[in-house]
Amino acid sequence: MSKHRWWRDAVIYQVYVRSFLDSTGDGVGDLAGVRAGLPYLKKLGVDGIWLSPFYPSPQHDHGYDVADYCDVDPLFGDLAEFDRLVTAARRLGVRVLLDIVPNHCSSAHPWFTEALATGPGSAARARFHFADGRGPDGAEPPNNWHAMFGGPAWTRVTEADGRPGQWYLHMFTPEQPDWNWRTPEVPAAFERILRFWLDRGVDGFRIDVAAGLFKHPDLPDSDDPEADARTRDSVNPLAWNRPEVHDVWRRWRAVCEEYTARDGRERLLVGEVSVPTAREHARYVRPDELHQAFFFDLLSAPWNPDAFRKVISEAMQDIAGTGSTVTWVLNNHDQVRTVTRYGEPTPEGSGLGPARARAAALLMLALPGAAYIYQGEELGLPEVVDLPDDVLTDPIFRRTGSRARIRDGCRVPLPWSGQASPFGFTNGAEGAKPWLPQPEYFAEYATDRALADTRSFWHLYRDGLHLRSALPQLGDGTLRWLDSPPGVLAFARGDDLVCAVNFGTAPTPAPVPGTPLLASAPCPPGVLPGSTAAWWIRDL
Repeated sequence: MSKHRWWRDAVIYQVYVRSFLDSTGDGVGDLAGVRAGLPYLKKLGVDGIWLSPFYPSPQHDHGYDVADYCDVDPLFGDLAEFDRLVTAARRLGVRVLLDIVPNHCSSAHPWFTEALATGPGSAARARFHFADGRGPDGAEPPNNWHAMFGGPAWTRVTEADGRPGQWYLHMFTPEQPDWNWRTPEVPAAFERILRFWLDRGVDGFRIDVAAGLFKHPDLPDSDDPEADARTRDSVNPLAWNRPEVHDVWRRWRAVCEEYTARDGRERLLVGEVSVPTAREHARYVRPDELHQAFFFDLLSAPWNPDAFRKVISEAMQDIAGTGSTVTWVLNNHDQVRTVTRYGEPTPEGSGLGPARARAAALLMLALPGAAYIYQGEELGLPEVVDLPDDVLTDPIFRRTGSRARIRDGCRVPLPWSGQASPFGFTNGAEGAKPWLPQPEYFAEYATDRALADTRSFWHLYRDGLHLRSALPQLGDGTLRWLDSPPGVLAFARGDDLVCAVNFGTAPTPAPVPGTPLLASAPCPPGVLPGSTAAWWIRDL
């Protein structure tokens, strides 16, 4: 296999830029902070980083409302700083992926403000989904769809003459109008955007809402209009996972292949694909479409060996069967942190979340394919669940008034050092405050403390990543399930490397002959107490 296919078993670290490291003292992380943190990430052992959006934006959805796709918001730096970051990353051998948002833009995007100004029937409005309303005087939305973040998916505009006018579609918030990909100007613009950043040296793109883009051309009513809002997932078949979207990914893949042909350095397209089954997921990673797509079923699986085995087996059969590799994730900027998600009180009062999260990390890193790690997972950070209402910024909270499934708690800035906030996150004057408040207990998870404690999450991740890169049995390839006691999941990589996880319901297995390599908790060689994972080379 050619050396440039680095992405097949890469481990990518997701950098949520505004919460990673602040270099200016304004309480918001920035590109210079990312650059300063690169040695830390290199030491951890990741192959690349994925940067959350840093483009000019009103920040209604923390940058996923893009006003200019080819620049840097002053909040995060400028293009010169971006170029320095790419140069520094390349010097360390760290790949750089950008987050691109093709389903929607900001209501402050020049094309949308032009659409508002030019009126019904204009070429500018054809770039979006504008439609006349229903009912008397067009006072009702064009259809019954609801937005994923709550409320109707349509907003009515006031026309230039002051009268109520047409409605426009936004599947997330009114500040994020959806593009109309059936208008040729839109795909042409995004090809220019791809080339702009590829010319600046990026190694690829994480594609937001990759199963989106196209809507049913007739915009009919849905049989279940609140499904997206209820599930917080893209399940409306009239708005998501339309067959036309695959032509877009073929065109984008061709652009990446063009750049690869120039220098032999393969550029990666990895999609955020939310579809019901692994088989549908596999359609996005056919050889001429996306290289990879995030497989969320492992993230959403209950802590149960049968559930884990089922989703892993389906992914290996349907996704890896296309010639791609599975892209495993346990967390990201939209999900409750793993330690908290797996948490379950015990009679003694101590939670099971940390042990399960450590075991899940070793399991994920042992699976064939690629893996993505959300920043702070390597520290074992828990979800911050008690942020006061007046600091919450998630548009879901603003739209619904409900704290259910809001995302601020996993986005609290990282703790780097010290005993009190801002824990080294910002280098501002005394009293500088991070954009979201850090709890006092973050001192226990600070990076300096984690690096000094060989029993920490950080060392587990670091050791796992270094073994993964050193052992030919890990990374790309296949797995073979092994017979194991109830409550234990075990598989082999290659002929001799075994990964086993005790999900906490099985008696402690007897020692297995072989060489222990790494365990998610201190334990005798070959012995797996509850909620523990281990790797070892077995005696044959």
